[in-house]
Amino acid sequence: MSEPKAPSSDQLETFANQYPGRDYTIEIVCPEFTSLCPKTGQPDFGKITFTYTPAERCVELKSLKLYLQRFRDEGVFYEHLINRLLDDFVAACQPRSCRVIGVFTPRGGITTTVTCTYEKRKGDRDEGNLP
Repeated sequence: MSEPKAPSSDQLETFANQYPGRDYTIEIVCPEFTSLCPKTGQPDFGKITFTYTPAERCVELKSLKLYLQRFRDEGVFYEHLINRLLDDFVAACQPRSCRVIGVFTPRGGITTTVTCTYEKRKGDRDEGNLP
C-alpha cells in the first residue's frame, strides 16, 4: 500500500459555477476533521467550516473530503492549518470571498477556534490571485 500524498491545492477539483453573475453563499461543514499535534504526535479533532461566495468555479465536495483526509497523518498547528486550508481553497477555485473556521476539541481544558478570511480585492482578476 502506498503512502498518501501530502495535502495540496491541486487535489481540489472544481466545476463551473452556473450562476457566476450572482453573489450567493456556499457553506461546507466538515465535522470530523483529524490531524496530529506536531509537538506530541497525538491526534487533534475539530470541525472545519468553509463559507464562500464563488466566482467562476465551485469546489467539488468529494475532492475536498479526500484532501482533508490527507491531514490525518500531518503534524500541524491549528493556526497554520486554517491558513493553509484557506490558501489552498482560494488557489483551487478563486472565490470572491472565503472564510475558513476551525473549531477544535478541548485539549488540556482549552478550546481553540481559528478563523481566516479572504476577500478578492477590487480589480483582481478571477485567475491566479492568491491572498
